[in-house]
Amino acid sequence: MYGMRELVEKFIRYLELEKHYSTNTIIAYQNNIDDFLIYLKDKGINSINKVDYLTVRSYLKILYERKFTKKTISRYISSLRSFFKYLFVHNYISQNPMMLISNPKLDKKLPQFLSVNDVEILLSKPKLDNPLGIRDALILELLYSTGIRVSELVNIKIEDINFSLKQIKILGKGNKERYVLYGHVCSDLLNKYLSDSRDELNHNKSVYLILNNRGNKITTRAIRDIIDKYDVSINTHVTPHTLRHTFATHMLNEGADLKSVQELLGHENLSTTQIYTHVSNERLRHVYLNNHPRAREK
Repeated sequence: MYGMRELVEKFIRYLELEKHYSTNTIIAYQNNIDDFLIYLKDKGINSINKVDYLTVRSYLKILYERKFTKKTISRYISSLRSFFKYLFVHNYISQNPMMLISNPKLDKKLPQFLSVNDVEILLSKPKLDNPLGIRDALILELLYSTGIRVSELVNIKIEDINFSLKQIKILGKGNKERYVLYGHVCSDLLNKYLSDSRDELNHNKSVYLILNNRGNKITTRAIRDIIDKYDVSINTHVTPHTLRHTFATHMLNEGADLKSVQELLGHENLSTTQIYTHVSNERLRHVYLNNHPRAREK
């Protein structure tokens, strides 16, 4: 008979060795499950087999009382669902208490994106007369031109870039590989960075594309700080994900099909990408109401 802590450790090893989840994802799962174990201890439950549907429901009630958002609670539920599924499949428990537990219905929130004009203003802000300015310009251009996540950007190596095809191999969520494309504007900036900037920054012979001023691989936090420095030029607070949203929205607005955008973004499910169709539809609605003679509001 294994104790609860031992079962958690087995599950975490399973995520690492068999599922190949990222370090950040594994830490999130661990923290969520640890919080649940603390709840069980407070309730005097010392065996995983004593956990039932009502136990989980009572725990979720506590999360709501803590004023957690629906999105956060959904993450806790997902962590527990994966944990108990693992225990059930491997015969550590005879019944899965998560079978009847459903995620809270999330409020649909349209992603924030920039206009084409705001993108042009933002991308023109870094000065191209010094190595860091060139690097910053490339960071902004890559995020908008490819739609990649900031966590994917920091992990790009020189060897991942096919310069002739203007293509980059990306290691995405769950260690899944995909290829993204970039255009001639990004290509010119990338070449300028490699010829005029990167060698001056690369004090440590790094294999990574984007470097900090000490010659090391740049962090996601540093990239967010860089974007904050330049977004004062427009009226919207911009994050790396804003540029990802903008990439997807502009692609659809210009006629790209949803499946292609899904592949470029690295979304596992098409439903995740469909949020951007709502954005495009809202734009069409705005255009229609403001331009059709029989639709204009008086």
